Amino acid sequence: MNLVGHLRCFVIVAEELHFGHAAERLGMAQPPLSQRIQRLERELGVRLFDRSSRRVELTAPGRLLLDEARDILTRVERIYSVAERARRGEAGTVRAGVPSDLGGTIVAALIAAFRDRRPDLRLDLRETGTAEQVRALSDGALDAGVVRHPCDTRDLDLGPMLAQPLGVLLPTASSPGLTDPHDGPTTYPPAEVHLADLRGFDLVVPPRGDAPGAHDDLLAACRRHGYAPAAVHEARHPQFALGLVLAGTAVALVPRTDDSAGVTWRPLVGEPLSWRTSCVWRRARDPEHARAIADFTAVATAVLRSEAGMAPLDGALARRVVPRPSSGFLA
Repeated sequence: MNLVGHLRCFVIVAEELHFGHAAERLGMAQPPLSQRIQRLERELGVRLFDRSSRRVELTAPGRLLLDEARDILTRVERIYSVAERARRGEAGTVRAGVPSDLGGTIVAALIAAFRDRRPDLRLDLRETGTAEQVRALSDGALDAGVVRHPCDTRDLDLGPMLAQPLGVLLPTASSPGLTDPHDGPTTYPPAEVHLADLRGFDLVVPPRGDAPGAHDDLLAACRRHGYAPAAVHEARHPQFALGLVLAGTAVALVPRTDDSAGVTWRPLVGEPLSWRTSCVWRRARDPEHARAIADFTAVATAVLRSEAGMAPLDGALARRVVPRPSSGFLA
C-alpha cells in the first residue's frame, strides 16, 4: 500500500468532510477515494470516519491521527524538496534577486556581510527586476529577493518596509528653469529643487517592466507635484541614463549620489519621492534552508539601511539616515 498517498487522501477528506469535494481536490473519482480510505482503515485497524447519507465526521481515532498524518506529509514534502535542491546542485546555496540599479558598493557590501554571517553557504545573487523576482519566487527559481513596492506579494513573506528618498540628477551646464534667484537667468542649481521646477526637462527612469508598480507610482507623484515630463526615457543601464542627463535636456530621479563631471545631484524640497523597498522570500519547508533564507534577509535589510541610507517607512522621512554615495548612476 502507498501509505503516503493514502494519508494524503485521509487529510483531504478530513479537511473537506465530504468525499465528493475531496475527490475533486485530489483530481480523482469518488469510488476510488472511498476504497483508499477503507484500505487505510484496515491497515491501521481503526475507523477514521463516521459516514452517513447526510454527513461525514472524524472519529476519535481519526482526530488523533490527523495531526500525525499532516506531520508525515510535511516531512515527506521536505525530503522531496531537499532531494530536488541536491539534484539541481543548489544545496547549501541561497538564490536571491536584487534590482539592477541597487549600486555596486551596496551589492559588494551585501555579499561581504552574508559571507561573514554564513561562510558555510554560497550566495547566488542575480540582477533581476521586481516583476521577474516575484515570478521566480512563485516558481521556486529564487529563494529571496529585494523588491520595489507596490508589487504582488501574495503567498510570499515580507521583511521590514524601507524608504529611500529620491533626489534629482541634473545636467550641471544647462538647467532650463533652474536659475539663480540673485543673478536672473544664470544657470544655478539650487541647494534643493522643487519638482515643479523640472518642467521643461524629460525624465529618465528605470524600465517599467522591472517594477511596474513603483514606476507608475513615481510618475503619478511627479504629476501631483507639478512635474509632468513631456517625454519619459527608460534606461536599464546607469551609463545610458547618465548620457541622457549629460545631453542637457533630461533629468533622472535617483537616490543620493556623488556629483560628477557634467552632472549635479540635488535633494527635492520636502522629499516627496522615495523608493519603497523590502526583502521578500518564499517559505522553505526544510528548516536549514529556512534559516539560510532568514540570515540572508536579515543581512540584506541591515545593508540596505547602513549602505543605501534606507530607513523604516514609519517615520522614515523624519528620521532619515544620510546615505552614503551610491554608484548606481555613476558607475
